[in-house]
Amino acid sequence: MVSSKDVAKLAGVSQATVSRVLNTPELVKKNTLEKVMNAINDLSYIPNAHARSLVQNKTGTIALLSGPLHNPFFVDTTTAIVNYASEMDYRIQVQFVNDKKLSEAYTTAFEQKFDGIILSCILNDDPIFEKLTRMQIPFITYNRKHQNNEYFVEIDNYEAGYLSAKHMIEQGHKYIAWVGGPLNVSTFNNRYLGFIQAIQDFQIHLPEEYKIITDTTKQSISESFYKLIHLQQRPTAICAGSDSLALNLIDDATLENLLVPEDLSIIGIDNVNISQHSLINLTTIGSTSGKNLGYLAIEKLIDMIKNKNNSCVKITEPVRLFERSTTRKI
Repeated sequence: MVSSKDVAKLAGVSQATVSRVLNTPELVKKNTLEKVMNAINDLSYIPNAHARSLVQNKTGTIALLSGPLHNPFFVDTTTAIVNYASEMDYRIQVQFVNDKKLSEAYTTAFEQKFDGIILSCILNDDPIFEKLTRMQIPFITYNRKHQNNEYFVEIDNYEAGYLSAKHMIEQGHKYIAWVGGPLNVSTFNNRYLGFIQAIQDFQIHLPEEYKIITDTTKQSISESFYKLIHLQQRPTAICAGSDSLALNLIDDATLENLLVPEDLSIIGIDNVNISQHSLINLTTIGSTSGKNLGYLAIEKLIDMIKNKNNSCVKITEPVRLFERSTTRKI
């Protein structure tokens, strides 16, 4: 097996010079760099990545803790994160986790060494936030954020919830339900608060049974939908806390022989790629710029890693309505 010693011998330099070429080539004279690179090519030498990481004190790897792939939001963001990281010569080690197994996911991630951590699964009061700050590893959250209000990329979730309800009200709906996720998550909590504020501002009556909080599983969503449509006064519109929830609700409506939007208007939040599919055309609220939150987050994280800059990142993207065909005037 070819070693760095063999490369050094062929190039007529020291092993330390070979190490500098591999780790800090910008500090090596041009003619020396060329000699070492020619020797590497001639010998087909493959540097040991682990050894290099020890020398450089970096791994070239970033940990991603993402939400589950049954949610198309995480399909879109994970794809963007992996693609951008690859362009920047970083590997992404992905864990797809749900909120019930966060502790195990954190333990697994911290057992290994990473140059940075990007996560979308943090809770409002998650103690992991303090641990991350003490570890002094660059990290960032996307979609969700911690109550400390630091190191995050999100959309304006409060405004998204507000615009969601406002759209339904402007469409003439008076019986509007909310179907969202757990309120210990900033995303769902702030969207719910925005929805409630719009309902109050426009003086719409909101029965308690119209306020549905699910655990975002298919079973929980379907059970909630069944209860809603069998109320004496069933809603004519549903504001879903995410596009994933909205898509599940549309499926449930179809199974109950209800037409969307003729019998029931449904709106989501996130503007995921699949929501624009011609057979779906989901009305939704999304980022005004159309920028992928995963892309924005990994871009910032890699900048923090490369420039050794741990200055606090706080990005809240403005939102707007994307009116399509799952809502209508009544």
